[in-house]
Amino acid sequence: MKQSSYQTRVERLLGAPLASDAVRRCPQSGEVLHGKARIAEVESHFRGLKLGVTRRHSCGDVMVVEWNSDYGDGRVYRNVSIGELRKGEVVRVTDYWGEPFNPPEWRRGLSDSEDVRPHADELTED
Repeated sequence: MKQSSYQTRVERLLGAPLASDAVRRCPQSGEVLHGKARIAEVESHFRGLKLGVTRRHSCGDVMVVEWNSDYGDGRVYRNVSIGELRKGEVVRVTDYWGEPFNPPEWRRGLSDSEDVRPHADELTED
């Protein structure tokens, strides 16, 4: 991905700047990050992360980005990020990865917990 004037990885993915009070949700880990500075701090721990945007969709004030990443282990992860914009800035981001995971210990205190519903035992067959 070519370099840009955006400061964070999620800004580069979405192609729009984060508002200073942006909120980033990660349902797979049950985390919520509050503020651009905190989002950038968490992103700084992922050195060597390779990523590529597959498709970027703009739907009014909503951006949906399909992207791939390699955390350095050679496995390619397929991801989707949804950004909600207000006045050209991203105010809310929700990131989806392939499977649930427990947040790493180093993120304790950087994020809040979120109970993401439904849980597996609450799903029904269709």
